[in-house]
Amino acid sequence: MLRRLWQVFCSTLAAFFGVQTDANRVRDFQQNSPLAFIIMGIVMALVLVMTLIFIVQQVLA
Repeated sequence: MLRRLWQVFCSTLAAFFGVQTDANRVRDFQQNSPLAFIIMGIVMALVLVMTLIFIVQQVLA
């Protein structure tokens, strides 16, 4: 379970930066449900937004 979660995280992170290979993308969607990647993408996007808000608040303080 933890290995699968780590794989979803790494694949989503690579996709965020645009460096996901086609072979890995095909492997991910053959082995895992797209729902896991959607949820991970939403979580990572929220973390990114919260981090940016924190950084801006620190700079303006």
